[in-house]
Amino acid sequence: MSDPAVEVSNLVKWFNGAPAVRDVSFTVAAGQTVALLGANGAGKTTTISMLLGLVLPSAGRVRVLGHDMVRHRHRVLHRINFSSPYVDLPRRLTVEQNLLFFGRLYGVPAPKARLAELAQDLNLAGLLKKPGGQLSAGQKTRVSLAKALINKPELLLLDEPTASLDPDTADWMRGYLKGYQARSGCAILLASHNMTEVERLAGQVLIMRRGRIVDRGAPGALIESYGHRTLEEVFLDIARATEPDTGGQDLRAGAAP
Repeated sequence: MSDPAVEVSNLVKWFNGAPAVRDVSFTVAAGQTVALLGANGAGKTTTISMLLGLVLPSAGRVRVLGHDMVRHRHRVLHRINFSSPYVDLPRRLTVEQNLLFFGRLYGVPAPKARLAELAQDLNLAGLLKKPGGQLSAGQKTRVSLAKALINKPELLLLDEPTASLDPDTADWMRGYLKGYQARSGCAILLASHNMTEVERLAGQVLIMRRGRIVDRGAPGALIESYGHRTLEEVFLDIARATEPDTGGQDLRAGAAP
């Protein structure tokens, strides 16, 4: 059996004496989509940053594609990628220049051919000569996804992948991501506040609160266990919880405080 795409064990991160991530453990199998949910400040971004090797854990272990990200991240960085509409590409470079640069950075064998393929798939042909600083919010989202797919990653980390897209384009993009995963077998870790998107894309959900994973499971199972109709209602239950920190205990309706 192959290694999980992501294996996180007892992960902890402190900033200035305060815990941002506390004893987090989870795995993402090859070909699986896992959603990481939580209110702002719950610890999602810090967790993703440690997966990328951008932030060192205070304790615990992160393994990506079978390699320890503290000691050997250089062995896997060319096999993973990250997308966020909130991270700007160089504004003076054109879309084409940006994507070719990242293609070469990731060691893509034929970056121009890969760029042409993505431009057709993601309808970017009309944007290639446009400087990054002149893109609309929705255009930035599409270009950011193209950048994340340029190296045909085995692990794709997505932060709000359809932010700023109109409903029709967002729906098409989700379908494209599902198709890419089916063709490539890549694993996806998804951070999103769009619960409809999570229900469509993710097979498993991890819900964070105050740096801990307080619940996990398939979207349908979580909805049923909380006695709600939608995953958004489950999310709001947890995000608005006013009881003291549970230390990772169950927050389902009727569970012990």
